[in-house]
Amino acid sequence: MSVFMHGPAILFCPADRPERFAKALERADAVILDLEDAVAPTAKVAARGALIESELDPDRVIVRVNPPGTDAFIADLATLSQTDYRTIMVAKAESVKQFKDLDRRFSLIPLCETARGVAAAEKFAAHRQVVGLMWGAEDLVASLGGTGSRKPNGRYRDVARYARARVLLAAGARGKAAIDAVHLDIAETKRLAIEAADAAASGFVATACIHPSQVEIIRRAYRPDEAAIAWAHAVLDAARSQGGVFTYEGRMVDEPVLRHARAVLTRSQSLPA
Repeated sequence: MSVFMHGPAILFCPADRPERFAKALERADAVILDLEDAVAPTAKVAARGALIESELDPDRVIVRVNPPGTDAFIADLATLSQTDYRTIMVAKAESVKQFKDLDRRFSLIPLCETARGVAAAEKFAAHRQVVGLMWGAEDLVASLGGTGSRKPNGRYRDVARYARARVLLAAGARGKAAIDAVHLDIAETKRLAIEAADAAASGFVATACIHPSQVEIIRRAYRPDEAAIAWAHAVLDAARSQGGVFTYEGRMVDEPVLRHARAVLTRSQSLPA
């Protein structure tokens, strides 16, 4: 089963904190065990050992590995070959050439978090081993020489919004999953709720998070409310007695609108209650 079938809230967990692994997976829909930024260089060997010893459901685990071209990346892959984990998030991915020697047993999620990575999104999405794409805001802006991905009002700068849209479109064009970026301000729950709701409405399948308190906010944002479900049922029922384009409650309804309605019902049936 795909990791994306379990729900929209994917929680990062440092791979050098094995005492948190089971609890993180219990609280979220899936977990990203992080061998990269969350783990200090001196702790990476221990983190790899913890990964080997762990016994989580591999269908609900993504492992974020260090950037290609580094010794840490090679060591991470050697570690994964000793586990049942087969979904890899590739940090700071920048070219499909970086994947040419990867074991075909692995499913890949390139993390587009540099200017080069975003520019390669379409090529990533076309790769046979790629099952999804994620984007990252802070590393992206840092790669451009910027100082922050957000404006003083908390909203993304235009360059971050462009990257988000490009990664989503690249994934969607190839039928791959798109994961929205983490929200770093844990206390700013209102902005997280707004952005997660926008992610769900735009077509992202999940939003990554960094704290357990963000999980339920993301779940609520992705779960259609009763009014949306009732509208979807009603408009699809009306379509059965209509031919072609018709009007429902003052709104023109054609095939794209019906597809929106079907998406609402699909999400309502697939997400955890």
